Amino acid sequence: MEAFLVSTGIVALAEIGDKTQLLAFILAAKFRRPVPIILGILAATLVNHGFAGALGAWITSLLAPETLRWVLGVSFLAMAAWTLIPDKFEEEDAQLPRSGVFIATLIAFFLAEMGDKTQVATVALAAQYNALFAVVAGTTLGMMLANVPAVLMGDRIADRMPVRLVHGIAAAIFAVLGVATLLGAGKSLGF
Repeated sequence: MEAFLVSTGIVALAEIGDKTQLLAFILAAKFRRPVPIILGILAATLVNHGFAGALGAWITSLLAPETLRWVLGVSFLAMAAWTLIPDKFEEEDAQLPRSGVFIATLIAFFLAEMGDKTQVATVALAAQYNALFAVVAGTTLGMMLANVPAVLMGDRIADRMPVRLVHGIAAAIFAVLGVATLLGAGKSLGF
């Protein structure tokens, strides 16, 4: 349960102001069809984070527990720093395929999420907790918690969101996870 809750919270916070949340705003403004957009985000996230979680589980099987502890600890600290760097949304990220709303959202979200901090966090969390399904379910729920309101309420909430504060909280959580991992908090998990 801890893996699910931590994964949900971290990704929900890290996603605020992220380029994929900005993409959700753009898709909502362009298409004005929230249901296929939300379903496209869900499908893209499940596939993307499923692969990322599987990668994290695979990494766990390759590394010795002590090595894994250091890799994860440093990774979480790097994620803390990365979370504090604002995302820049490139105009080419907004280019959408000429297909249905669901397919356009699925493709755009999947591609935008490649190498994104929430995908990298999913890899690290899956390795940390060795609970693939709980982590993927949690990171997917976190993505949906951050992006569904963006789709449904669009610009009405964009200007009211304290993005720096939310990113600071997410960075602090990543830092605490990093330090705790380096100090051996995951020993009960085998590393």
